[in-house]
Amino acid sequence: MNWKLALLPAVLMGGLGAIYLLPTAGSVANSAIRMELPDSEGGWHFRKIGPSDEEIGALAKDTEFSKAICLKPRPGEITLSGQLIPDRLDLSIVLSGTDLNNSIHRPERCMPAQGHTILSGTDVPIKLDNGRTFTVRRLLSTQMIPSADRKTSRQMNCVTYYFFVGHDRLAHDHLQRTMMDIKDRLVRGMDQRWAYASTSMWFGKMDWMDGVEVTEKEADEKLVKFLTAFAEEQIDWNQVLP
Repeated sequence: MNWKLALLPAVLMGGLGAIYLLPTAGSVANSAIRMELPDSEGGWHFRKIGPSDEEIGALAKDTEFSKAICLKPRPGEITLSGQLIPDRLDLSIVLSGTDLNNSIHRPERCMPAQGHTILSGTDVPIKLDNGRTFTVRRLLSTQMIPSADRKTSRQMNCVTYYFFVGHDRLAHDHLQRTMMDIKDRLVRGMDQRWAYASTSMWFGKMDWMDGVEVTEKEADEKLVKFLTAFAEEQIDWNQVLP
């Protein structure tokens, strides 16, 4: 008898048996991320905002959002009118619902619809004070920002960092996250909610800064410092596997 045919019953039984490892409906493990954002952190003021109409329309109804425009005064720099000049970064957390495929996806897929042209992508390790290290994905892009009347637009340079937070592990790549999720479902019998966290900052000359220029290096340093404090506070590291 052909050895492949001989193994077929065992393979089928193994596949059927794996079905019983899958969680029952409703047994969902929550992400280790905290969705409630603070009012301020590390000198950054969080101006909380809601999701866009496009996000609401494109993602599953039970998807959850925590978003904020974060502002921090630049020491010693004021506008001609005497106002402090703030740095700005944008923070977004998207938490999947029960339909993971229609809740979160890799940002490389949705950023072009927001005016981005992605120029490069690299992996960046971030070391925390608690001894943990996690990796984020860094994207360099240009973004076309429309004017208020949407008749004209301006090109901005942008740095974005993102990563995913599951129930007890983190990922920085969509395929990596997908494979983790499949393994957890089949081997551990765990259906989990994943959160996608991203933060971005423009660099170059900013209109609201009266010509003050933010360099790419400065944007990177401030984003990494922000993410370090954010990850320490917003992720339950007691829940995350070492």
